[in-house]
Amino acid sequence: MFTGIIEEVGRVVAFAPASAAWSLQIAGAIVPADVKLGDSVAINGCCLTVTRFDAGNLWFDVLEETRRLTVFNELKSGSLVNLERSLKAESRMGGHFVSGHVDGLGRVDLFEPRGNDHYMRVTAPAGLGRYLVHKGSIALDGISLTVAEVDGDSFAVWLIPHTLAATNLREKKTGSGVNLEFDLLAKYVEKLLMARSS
Repeated sequence: MFTGIIEEVGRVVAFAPASAAWSLQIAGAIVPADVKLGDSVAINGCCLTVTRFDAGNLWFDVLEETRRLTVFNELKSGSLVNLERSLKAESRMGGHFVSGHVDGLGRVDLFEPRGNDHYMRVTAPAGLGRYLVHKGSIALDGISLTVAEVDGDSFAVWLIPHTLAATNLREKKTGSGVNLEFDLLAKYVEKLLMARSS
């Protein structure tokens, strides 16, 4: 479980197919200094298991399905990625509950400065707009954000300068992919209501 509050932006060193899975190596300063083998780390909001580490690097195994269905299919050497270690029981809950299970790959439709802030509009996969609520929460590349507008399967968020500086969103542009995880509560409510109606 995560909060959507990014701890640091890492950089992809290598991402290539290996014998059993894709091997992802990420360079960082904060997260690699305090992990153990087998720890969970959210990479752009996708929960992965640390398979190896040293003072400045993390290694992960990535399934082909994960690579294909997430923004990982756009990663290359030098790409910036958002890093967050799993939530501790005594941690502050600064964002919202994020599971690290990506629901779909969104596409940036518009990303532009408006005054001191930035406006981003994203289209989610068809039909997933049912989980979007005005002023509700969404994890976008693992970042806990507030939904500012909803139009079917499209939504918008506003980004303060700190969010751009502290995350990988500063590299995004029109057409970029973003991992989407919708509010966990919405999915549970939907399942309960469907069970009750059937």
